[in-house]
Amino acid sequence: MKIMNLKNIIGLVALFSVAVLALAFNPSVKADSEIQPPVLPEACNSLQVEAGNEAFFHVYAIGVQIYRWSGMSWVLKQPDANLYASPNYRGQVGTHYAGPTWESNSGSKVLAARVPNTGCTPDATAVAWLLLKKVSTDGAGIFDNVTFIQRVNTTGGLAPTTAGTTVGEEKSIPYTAEYYFYRAEE
Repeated sequence: MKIMNLKNIIGLVALFSVAVLALAFNPSVKADSEIQPPVLPEACNSLQVEAGNEAFFHVYAIGVQIYRWSGMSWVLKQPDANLYASPNYRGQVGTHYAGPTWESNSGSKVLAARVPNTGCTPDATAVAWLLLKKVSTDGAGIFDNVTFIQRVNTTGGLAPTTAGTTVGEEKSIPYTAEYYFYRAEE
């Protein structure tokens, strides 16, 4: 019986060692202190987060921006995207939808609003880069203490350029972005 216990212990130690090595060499799994804020072009200085806040979480989004035809123009209805831990869209960690709201797989949520007089468009073929401030949070988890969010490195997502055919018509336009989440420094 002691031999079986020794084998079990050796097996658990080996399994733990493999798990530690996998985490150590997986670039998508980062400790809070390893998250660096994005490098912003000079034209995007309005996206700087207030002093006293630090980047602590970074995700890669892929999805659509949904627009609705008003009869006169396309109006943004909502985003609909999945959030991933890695730039190759693996390791889904949450979703992004109307509000705008970000929700983790564990259920924590943050609702935010664009900070007035902020934003920039480094790529004229993509939606703007934005600075958003928390309106509310719900649930314990990664989004519990969010103070600010930056949307950067966007591709696509612009409103259609041709008129809609009927009021209320919707179009989903593919986009990608990176989101950086901030919290108050401790």
